Amino acid sequence: MKQFIAFVIKEAKHILRDKRTMLILFGMPVVLMLLFGFAITTDVKNVRTVVVTSEMSPRTQGAVERLAQSEYFTITQTVSTPQEAEQLIRSQKADMSLTPCPIPAEAPTRSLSPKGEGGRSLQWQIMVDGSDPNMAQQWTTYAQSILSQPVGDRRYSLPSLFGEGQGVRLLYNPQMKSAYNFVPAIMGMLLMLICAMMTSISIVREKEKGTMEVLLVSPVRPLMVIIAKAVPYLVLAFAILITILLMARFVLGVPLAGSLFWILAVSTLYILLALSLGLLISNVAQTQLVALLLSAMVLLMPVVMLSGMLFPVESMPTILQWISAIVPPRYYIEAMRKLMIMGVGIGEVAREVVVLAGMTVVLLAIALKKFNVRLE
Repeated sequence: MKQFIAFVIKEAKHILRDKRTMLILFGMPVVLMLLFGFAITTDVKNVRTVVVTSEMSPRTQGAVERLAQSEYFTITQTVSTPQEAEQLIRSQKADMSLTPCPIPAEAPTRSLSPKGEGGRSLQWQIMVDGSDPNMAQQWTTYAQSILSQPVGDRRYSLPSLFGEGQGVRLLYNPQMKSAYNFVPAIMGMLLMLICAMMTSISIVREKEKGTMEVLLVSPVRPLMVIIAKAVPYLVLAFAILITILLMARFVLGVPLAGSLFWILAVSTLYILLALSLGLLISNVAQTQLVALLLSAMVLLMPVVMLSGMLFPVESMPTILQWISAIVPPRYYIEAMRKLMIMGVGIGEVAREVVVLAGMTVVLLAIALKKFNVRLE
């Protein structure tokens, strides 16, 4: 045991004296959390809005003022015709326009209220810059939600049925903060990249320098040598995990609704999976450059594109959904979203835990079997 501890201390010192590596290990989580929490966001704020005043009345003016008072929309100017509003959107001077459109009493309408003065109801025509479809849909939904609320004794009909229910209720994330979605995704990406990439590079570096042969002829068994090299990265992964959780809770305001014990337990399983994958990559690669490229191709792109981090898996083509089924971060991110945001018990994430455990056993078995003691 003393020899094993000595190997662990040796590897820990090797990591700690490399200041650039330590900066990357602890600087990258902080930078990514701040970027995804504040800069890279899908929250709706300060949408530049133009109002067409051809049919304005005191009550329509009240609806527009309520829209302007929200944090989501900024009324930049008013114009006389829809054509002028469209031109402002086309010239990138506005994001959305609102046009009040009276509807004759005899015309069919989906108005949410009785007709107004003069036997006419009112409908809002919303024109949106659709170059970004996701944001355009969110802007429209937010505007519809605000404009559909009663003004005085009257409601306004909506251009579509979307959102016309009474008492719409958003569970788990009523403020619709994008950080609730990004924090579990960042955890899955960082833990996989750091554990797998750094472990593989560390072992391959020993091969390149020829020191792995020295380690393997020592009295310590080869398996213990590999475990000793993985232990410091396991500790670092836990430090990074705790850093992310603290920043999520106290900087980004993301709640930890579920059990902290199960969050750490599932994360431990995921870290072991990442270390096993790093060991497998180190068996294949002979140089640090090859290990880095393999880690980037095998880990980075699938994690970002196919794990559900940025895009819902259900929206992908069938073939990509099949490929995403073998991407470990997909299951970890799903489990963390349920545990952290929804606050469910461990029974609700049993499927994800079983899949992660199975992948860990398979990867670790293959990695240990391929480990070449004599190093050709």
